[in-house]
Amino acid sequence: MKRIGIDLGTANVLVYVKGRGVVINEPSVVALSTRANRIEAVGGSARDMMGRTPSGISVIRPMRDGVIADYTITEAMLRYFIGKVKGRLNFSKPEVMITIPVGATSVEQRAVRDAAEQAGARRPAHLMPEPLAAAIGARIPVGSPRGNMVVDIGGGRCEAAIISMYGVVVAESVRMAGDRIDDAIAGYIKRRHNLIVGDRSAEEVKLAVGCALPLDQELTCEVRGRDQVTGMPRTITVNSTEVHQAIGDCLQTIVATVRSVLEKTPPELASDVIDQGIVLTGGGALLRRIDEMIATETGVACYVAEDPLRCVAIGAGLALEHLDVIKRSLPTEEETLIASY
Repeated sequence: MKRIGIDLGTANVLVYVKGRGVVINEPSVVALSTRANRIEAVGGSARDMMGRTPSGISVIRPMRDGVIADYTITEAMLRYFIGKVKGRLNFSKPEVMITIPVGATSVEQRAVRDAAEQAGARRPAHLMPEPLAAAIGARIPVGSPRGNMVVDIGGGRCEAAIISMYGVVVAESVRMAGDRIDDAIAGYIKRRHNLIVGDRSAEEVKLAVGCALPLDQELTCEVRGRDQVTGMPRTITVNSTEVHQAIGDCLQTIVATVRSVLEKTPPELASDVIDQGIVLTGGGALLRRIDEMIATETGVACYVAEDPLRCVAIGAGLALEHLDVIKRSLPTEEETLIASY
């Protein structure tokens, strides 16, 4: 029986298999034929269709802000990825650990569990808070009675948490992360340059010149879009200073979330955090100088985890190997069912 960990993210789905590492890293995008009601593509091939499809094909992102927005499409997407891991000749159902936002409601938890089980996971599918999975994947000693702080900046949410003894002590989740930063960049370009750009173009600008603090050497990149006045295609040049100004409010929301968790942390664990520092995971951790910004704003040392994009998926997979000690802090199927009624 295979054991797999799934990071069901807003932007990407990552699947970890014991002994093989992360075997799937695909965008959380599905292309659906609206006339035939049939899945045309999943993952990277579906993402390539975004903004380029005819009227008969709809490109859907079934995850929004870290939770399921379209249950049927999410189930189909999970079935596709689990099927790729299982292979055609393997008929046994894999044991699955799937991550959820730390602030997910019981209804949202039940939706994720049901979708995974309907997609082919062994019952019961295990659920795990994303910050705990990120801490395990970052190889932080979460089993010890010491406080460790993790800030996971994904596509839909930023989650900050204090982890101790395989459990979440204090946590805060805010719907401000990669997608909102992309929206802020697109909005700034529209206001400042009268140029309308798509989501993918905004993300490319973020990756190319995005920064949390001003850079010593300014970066520039070209952006192509549609002129808001003439309606004609146009190319402009955007620099890192402009992008820093565009995303300033988004970054301050993330800093406020980190501050809120530190303010609620018990004194003994707070002293541990000062010694250990803050660990950043998720795609947002790759934004230039974001660790320096958080360290400056909070007064606590901050560093980016090794391989931050894969920490959550790796942690979910490793958690299955220590399920007997971790499960006391995980939401059970019975608790989810009772709370949802």
